[in-house]
Amino acid sequence: MGGTESTAIRPAAPSAAVARVSRISALDFTKGALVLIMVYYHWLNYFIGLSWGHYIYLRFLTPSFILVTGFLISNVYLSGRRPVDGRLARRLLTRGFKLLVLFVLLNAGKILVGSHLPSDGGSAGLSRFGGIEEAFGLGNIYIRQEKLVAFYILVPIGYLLILSAALVLPYRRFKYIFHAAFAGCFLGLVALRLAGSWSDNLAMVFIGMLGAMVGFVPIERVNRWVSHPYLLALAYAAYVAAITRWNVPFRLLAAGACLSVACVYLAGLRWKSTGAVRRHIDVLGQYSLLGYVGQIAILQVLSAVFHRFDPGPATLPVSFVAAFALTMALVEIVEYLRPKSRLFDSAYRFVFA
Repeated sequence: MGGTESTAIRPAAPSAAVARVSRISALDFTKGALVLIMVYYHWLNYFIGLSWGHYIYLRFLTPSFILVTGFLISNVYLSGRRPVDGRLARRLLTRGFKLLVLFVLLNAGKILVGSHLPSDGGSAGLSRFGGIEEAFGLGNIYIRQEKLVAFYILVPIGYLLILSAALVLPYRRFKYIFHAAFAGCFLGLVALRLAGSWSDNLAMVFIGMLGAMVGFVPIERVNRWVSHPYLLALAYAAYVAAITRWNVPFRLLAAGACLSVACVYLAGLRWKSTGAVRRHIDVLGQYSLLGYVGQIAILQVLSAVFHRFDPGPATLPVSFVAAFALTMALVEIVEYLRPKSRLFDSAYRFVFA
């Protein structure tokens, strides 16, 4: 997900040695819209819980973020508009490790304060540090319907960035090294399946590498691919029918991420407005990691307040509006303060860039 130009998803402001690359507004819109959908998803977890029986239709969210991350790695960093050298490898490596450290710190913080906050719909295992260890291993963090850790997507995104850093220098001599890594991920998943095992981390990295494969295609061609709304709608309807019938096996999860991102991206291409709403969604996309982390902290506080004081029928509508409004406000405040304070900007970059 990213956060500045986003840790994982948005390229940070370049140094003097690296030329600034113009932003792709439709991609910013895509990330921002995904963050808003994620707010809805997490609000359901905190205020509705497992009684809401349609989570399968939101399963595309987590793989969508890592799909976009992979796309940007190849489309931005490896496009020829930036030097592909040791500096790029170090940048990707640093960001990958930052995400892993951030994941540990966020979960440690949640464990420490967990006794004072109501749990979300599926984080009962947060008191077990074994959940964090499992997240770094196979990544199979679900026990029945309970999730052992929060912020899980940071781990496979971190792994994707670290893997990409390792591939950058060989890429200068062998242009298909990322394609070979993509094939390796696929074969690894097949081998695990044949052995009766599975790894969610490897599955998510595979989807990230799938995004990288698409990212090697020039953006103009990608725009032409997605500019068929009726075909997209038909494909998405078939996907919804399939998951309604068969739930969400991995092959449908990957297809759903691709279709969902394509639909949102097409909306970003077609919506030409320069008004406040479009601008805010774009800004939210530029700070997608901050929006992702911030929304969970906001919802934890809202959950603690509303469950403690029990305002009755107003709980759902008020908490719903507050979750979106506070997440949007957080991003706008950070966007406003960064150019005003060098210290604030440096602190922000240290954590999120």
